[in-house]
Amino acid sequence: MELNDVDNASADHGELQQKLWRIAQGPWESGVLPSPDDLARARNSLPSHLPETGMGFESAKNHILSDIVPAFNGSSICPNYYGFVTGGVTPAALFADNIVSVYDQNVQVHLPDHSISTDVESNALGLLVDLLNLERDSWHHGTFTTGATASNILGLACGREHALRVAAHKKGITSDSVGEMGLFEVMHAAGLSGFQILSTLPHSSLAKAAGILGIGRANVKNVCEDGNPLQFDLQKLERELKDSRKATIIAVSCGEVNTGQFATAGLDEMQALRELCDRYGAWLHVDGAFGIFGRLLEKTAEFATIAKVCEGIELADSITGDGHKLLNVPYDCGFFLCRHPGVAGNVFQNANAAYLTGNGGDQPSIPSPLNIGIENSRRFRALPAYTSLVAYGKSGYRIMLERQIRLARRIAQWIFDHPSYNVLPETRSIEELLDRTFIVVLVSAKDEELNNDLAARINKTSRMFVSGTSWGGRTACRVAISNWRVDEDRDFALVTEVLDLVSGRAL
Repeated sequence: MELNDVDNASADHGELQQKLWRIAQGPWESGVLPSPDDLARARNSLPSHLPETGMGFESAKNHILSDIVPAFNGSSICPNYYGFVTGGVTPAALFADNIVSVYDQNVQVHLPDHSISTDVESNALGLLVDLLNLERDSWHHGTFTTGATASNILGLACGREHALRVAAHKKGITSDSVGEMGLFEVMHAAGLSGFQILSTLPHSSLAKAAGILGIGRANVKNVCEDGNPLQFDLQKLERELKDSRKATIIAVSCGEVNTGQFATAGLDEMQALRELCDRYGAWLHVDGAFGIFGRLLEKTAEFATIAKVCEGIELADSITGDGHKLLNVPYDCGFFLCRHPGVAGNVFQNANAAYLTGNGGDQPSIPSPLNIGIENSRRFRALPAYTSLVAYGKSGYRIMLERQIRLARRIAQWIFDHPSYNVLPETRSIEELLDRTFIVVLVSAKDEELNNDLAARINKTSRMFVSGTSWGGRTACRVAISNWRVDEDRDFALVTEVLDLVSGRAL
């Protein structure tokens, strides 16, 4: 029985869990990574130039299936691909994605008499807001994007617009939009000499967004506690905010990409950040690429800490999320949510083009997505998200996440007690370790020679994949669990067997 047999979110939790996780072994049995022979054959099959006469559809199809497909990795179809928070594609989302390809709808203009597509997208955003336990009245504003990187661009662009307007108003100046007049002109009018983004261990996509938006990668600053790079130092933060020459965005990592841990410890800290932003005219942005999904969890003893660190996110001005991570829908899919529905229009309003308007008349209740996002045309990426959300509901997604967390914690506990490995960041007690573990486990080998080659040795088995990283100056491997196909017992046995094999402890 497969995931798409889940009836609905109101089904008995135990029965739903049985249906959801009675999954047959899949195509990953042949290996997580392609073999060197498969890669070589695929590369050799690529034409050196475009022929005058094509090979025809049937031959092209056979070429793709026989030569190209075997050289793909199993990142989305394999539950043991742990290098990145990749997620997978639920059966419902896969079905909808095929529909998207067949109909190839462009959903960037709201034309209610022409297509239901923009209504579906708006509804999908509402369902996503429900899933994340956010209030619709405040948060049912935003758009679907290509992923968290594009969503961070939207969040910082809106934050830039807001912070500069506040700075100008403090000087008694009614400034124009950055989107209309440009960054230099608005900053000059506001009497500002700089713009900064204050965060703790921000994801690289935040710096990328800062570079694209003219803020500058060098102006993304860490304001963390001494000895704890994950947590905000509120005193340092306020000192930066007091600099009247600079406008500011505060970006909260929910969670941090290496460890999966969170930049705030709960509602009190988010309230403190909100108060500072209101006092100094800053924008509060949450990069919740995968951590935002911790809001699905119920406040049971098992998941109380994760639920707590996700409290207060509703106090932010904007939220970034990745659908092709824990929502388990296809690439590419991200989402951007904002509490201020008018700000994105100031930044992303499409230049006047009569053929891109709606039907005229009254302002539509659903904005044309081209006026609140980057693209003027794009794929109907909301449909797989919509289909998966209505297929599995809150409890279906909660079960997925619970399984992922439990597997991560089992692996972390096993590594904590292992003579050949360490869990990073190091902790004094197993209770503290398990309490803070979300879906990512960082592991390093105690033996330096093994540690320097650990990721390569693990991946060479092709039974699982990890990415190499570092923490505190030490090389490490990242085990990130995000696929809906997770089976705790099966996957725990595989991971521990591979790690024992690599360390030389296997019998």
